[in-house]
Amino acid sequence: MKTKRTAQLLAVSVLGLALAGVATAPAMADGDPDSDGIEVSVTIEPLRVPGQVSMTVADNSGVTLAENGSNAAARQFTGTLPTVTVTDTRLPEEIPAGDFWAVVGQSGQLVATGDPAKTIGPEYLGWTPHLLTGSSTGSVAPGEPVSSVVSDGTGAPAVGLQGQELLVSTANSADEIGTHQVNADLALRTPVDVAAGEYHSTLTLSLFNQS
Repeated sequence: MKTKRTAQLLAVSVLGLALAGVATAPAMADGDPDSDGIEVSVTIEPLRVPGQVSMTVADNSGVTLAENGSNAAARQFTGTLPTVTVTDTRLPEEIPAGDFWAVVGQSGQLVATGDPAKTIGPEYLGWTPHLLTGSSTGSVAPGEPVSSVVSDGTGAPAVGLQGQELLVSTANSADEIGTHQVNADLALRTPVDVAAGEYHSTLTLSLFNQS
């Protein structure tokens, strides 16, 4: 029995020395650590607004037609449509397959100032569109000429601008992205007995974009 108790006391003493060894380990040296700052920078670009097809008309104050080219068959009054600009700001990946755009024009009735009962129908106003910017692929093209119902003798359809007539269009928008300009020669051809007066009308241009 005496031998057993001595063994137990020895085991406790060994455990005590092990704990003392952990408690008395050398401490870290005091003092501030070395440090250095690293600058972090980033450039955040503005979010891109998806592109679109738009139309503007230069000097949209109107067109004054002047008598020019009248003869025994008709009285004729001519002028030039202000430059029309179509701008496509889309990226190629934003343009659906088969997408195209077109600008059409249609005239209202010409009404005499001070006498609204005196009118000239839009069928007497015709035009000849002209593309002012080149087309590298031929995809962008002006519309065909349209004559007054009092024919100008060129063989152009004698229907006037009473319905929507093509000013300019593209067969495939993706072929030529960018800016395109067009205007048109306007010609009002009336019977020789047209009533005198100052007439006014509105020529409405509309841009269509479809895919």
